[in-house]
Amino acid sequence: VQLQASGGGLVQAGGSLRLSCAAGGRTFSRYAMGWFRQAPGKEREFVAAISQNGGITYYTDSVKGRFTISRDNAENTVSLQMNSLKPEDTAVYYCAADQTGTLTSRNYYPRAYEYWGQGTLVTVSS
Repeated sequence: VQLQASGGGLVQAGGSLRLSCAAGGRTFSRYAMGWFRQAPGKEREFVAAISQNGGITYYTDSVKGRFTISRDNAENTVSLQMNSLKPEDTAVYYCAADQTGTLTSRNYYPRAYEYWGQGTLVTVSS
């Protein structure tokens, strides 16, 4: 599956952005999807994940209550609504697809995902 992330940009602290990830192919609904981010000089870290049908979601603690992951299987898209942004949210954000479809603890780690988008930069100014 081919993934194309978009929606990044520059925003002031407290603001909002909505990231989208468009997937090519006809099997999008089979994949669990995740969002990761990587700040300069840091390792890629988990942000959020969603199961095949959207019924299960995972979030890292630092974004709970501020970010919401969702998907539209009819449109082959997964989105990340980011509210109350903080300077520490600044990073390149990546969407990723896991062909197993279901969510387990492995989905907190990049190695669970077989396909990755190119990343979109989010910069939050203070």
